[in-house]
Amino acid sequence: MEKSTLKLTNRIQILIDLPSKVEKKEAMDKLYQYQDLCSKSANLIVSHLYVQEMIRDIFYLSEGITYNLGDEKKHEHGILKCSRINTTYQVASNRFKGEIPSTILSCLTNSIISTFNKNRSEYWKGQRSLENFKKDMAFPFQPTALSRVSYDPDKKAFCFRLFSIPFKTYLGKYAIEKGKILERLVDGDIKLCISKIQLKGKKIFLLAVFEIEKEKHSLKPEKIAEASLSLDYPIVVKTNNAKLSIGSKEEFLLRRMEMQAAYKRTQLGAAYCKSGKGRKRKLKALEKGRDTESNYVAHHLHLYSRKLIDFCVKNQAGTLMLVNQEDKMGIAKEEEFVLRNWSYYGLINKIEYKAEKAGIELIIA
Repeated sequence: MEKSTLKLTNRIQILIDLPSKVEKKEAMDKLYQYQDLCSKSANLIVSHLYVQEMIRDIFYLSEGITYNLGDEKKHEHGILKCSRINTTYQVASNRFKGEIPSTILSCLTNSIISTFNKNRSEYWKGQRSLENFKKDMAFPFQPTALSRVSYDPDKKAFCFRLFSIPFKTYLGKYAIEKGKILERLVDGDIKLCISKIQLKGKKIFLLAVFEIEKEKHSLKPEKIAEASLSLDYPIVVKTNNAKLSIGSKEEFLLRRMEMQAAYKRTQLGAAYCKSGKGRKRKLKALEKGRDTESNYVAHHLHLYSRKLIDFCVKNQAGTLMLVNQEDKMGIAKEEEFVLRNWSYYGLINKIEYKAEKAGIELIIA
C-alpha cells in the first residue's frame, strides 16, 4: 500500500541564543567538536563494515572455516561478541566515549549501515569506492534531542534546545513559508524525523526532516502529461488539450553564461585589487560572486518544477512522463558545454519530490 506521507528536508538557519560572546563561542566550539568527531567516527564505521563484509576473502588461505557475521550467543558459528550493528557503534563509542552524544553516534551508525547495504554489491565487485567523510559533514541527531520548541513573540523567532544549547531561528526572506512549517511542528500537526546540523563558518543550519501528508488532488491516473527537458526550453509539457513552455533559453542558458563571464572577469581583475589585508581583501569581490550562479539556478529549478506540477494538477494529469531523456543525457555526456550548463539531475530531483508530494506518478523514458 502506498504511503500517505513523505519526508521533506528544510534548511533553516539557527542562532545560538546565549547572552555573552564567551558563552556563544563555547557552544560553537562544542558543535565543531561534534562535527569533527562525527567525521572520524563515520570513517571508522564504514571501514569496519567493509572489513566485515570482505572477511570471506580474508579467510581465503584457510579451509574448512565456518563463520557467521552474527552474535556468538545467538548463532552457532557466530564470530562477533554482539550484533553486527552494535559492533560498529561500539567501535566509535569506545574511541570517543564522553566526547560526543550517543544520539549522534546511533543515528550515524544506522545511516551508514543503510547506505553500505544498498551499495554492498558494487563494493564487492570493485565498481564503487568507500565513501570518504570530510570534516565539514553535517552530523545527525534524534528528534528527541530537540526540545522545548516554541515561538517567542519578543524575539520574533522559534526557540528550542538542542544538546543543552539554546537556539533561535533566523528565517530571513523565507519567514512566511518556513514559519508555517514550524508552527505545524509546535502544534503537533507534522512529525520531526532524524535531522542534521550543518556548520559553515560562523553560520549554523538545521537540516530539519519533516514527515508531512501528501497533497490530495482530483487526479486521473489514466491522463498523461508528457514533458521534455532541454537546454533551449528548460521544460515543455503537454496533455491532450493543453501545452506549456516553462522558461526560455534567454532566461536560463544565456543568463548563466553572463554570470560565468562576469565571474571570469572578476578572477582576472583580482590580481590588481588593493591588498590591505592580503589574500582576503583581494578575493573579496570573487567570494561575493562565487555562489551567484548556483543560487540563481537553484531558484529557477524550483520555480520550473513547481510550474510543471501545477500544470499537471490543473489538468488533472495523474501521470507525468519525461520523454526521450535517456538519449538526451547520452548526448549531454559527450558535449562538455551541454553537461556544464544543463542542470538535468537537479531539475529531475526537484520534479521527483514535488510529483510525489502531489500524488503524481513520474515515469522517465
